[in-house]
Amino acid sequence: MNRDKIIVRTSITGIITNVFLAAFKAVVGLISNSIAVILDAVNNLSDALSSIITIVGTKLAGKSPDRKHPFGYGRIEYLSAMIVAGIVLYAGITSAVESVKKIISPVEPEYGMVSLIIIAVAVVVKIILGKFVKSQGQKVSSGALIASGSDAMFDAILSASVLVCAIIFLLTGLSLEAWIGAAISVFIIKSGIEMMIETLNEILGMRADKEMTLKIKQLVKEEEGVRGAYDLVIYNYGPERNFASIHVELPDNTTVEQMDRLTRRLEAKVYRETGVILTAVGVYSFNTGSDEAAKIRDDVRSRVTAHEWAISIHGFYVDIEEKMMRFDAVLSFDIKPSEGIRIICDEIREAYPGYMVIAAPDVDISD
Repeated sequence: MNRDKIIVRTSITGIITNVFLAAFKAVVGLISNSIAVILDAVNNLSDALSSIITIVGTKLAGKSPDRKHPFGYGRIEYLSAMIVAGIVLYAGITSAVESVKKIISPVEPEYGMVSLIIIAVAVVVKIILGKFVKSQGQKVSSGALIASGSDAMFDAILSASVLVCAIIFLLTGLSLEAWIGAAISVFIIKSGIEMMIETLNEILGMRADKEMTLKIKQLVKEEEGVRGAYDLVIYNYGPERNFASIHVELPDNTTVEQMDRLTRRLEAKVYRETGVILTAVGVYSFNTGSDEAAKIRDDVRSRVTAHEWAISIHGFYVDIEEKMMRFDAVLSFDIKPSEGIRIICDEIREAYPGYMVIAAPDVDISD
């Protein structure tokens, strides 16, 4: 079953389950005069709405690329996840407000055995539903499903707290449901904010997964003649929709024909092994047949990396006759690129008088 079908099927399961739970809880809440149970029913309706939004977002994200959006609509899923997080946050705030109202103006609940059984069943159902939805979300990398699953688990805790309050009330006559509802609402609000932050990070763009970047670089370096793989940039256009560009370091006598064959092999291999579409392969050349060039390269590398904020250099090439050298320096976020390059160039020019030094800054964007 493909990814979209899994998301839609899981969301429909959530909708049906939450609608039935909301109906039963609403009846129980009205009969028992319990604000906590009524709020729990409203929470189930919000979960059903979240599942509907997830389905709509998945369908829109699955639209084929067009002239206006050549990379597709995959990022719509991040927007739907943000909306789901907003619903969770709203539910938490609403629960907090209503709970505070009941703390100020308490109303004595009236629980019956049927009410307790329904609430207990709801707890078990929400736990099962939450684990199922979250596992499916993790399976297909759906932020909206993961958020919905997490919310269902919080609902199970909320329902369990209502059940405990009901039992305490029946045994002692002490009504704690408003206070428990207020405490649980704080956790729901916290969960909603965390979901929003996580989704916002996805929209803004996060550092690429370390395991993924290292695997891609290893696949590239396995090719004959490739001395190094650098400047890997992964562009995300939705879950499991990744494009990438990379630079490879090759001998300075590599022909265009050899490079063309290499590029096509790399594109096919990287996609086959990782699912990432390699859209561009740039080239750095390194000197061959010159011991002096190798010595200069090693000396420049040691001078540059002596700085804590200079991570590495690559793409080094030196023309001894023309007295020119060029390389890229990978800098940490602890220094401005312009300042770091100025310091590096000044030091290398002082060490190699008469040389034209061309250094380009690279940002530490992937491992």
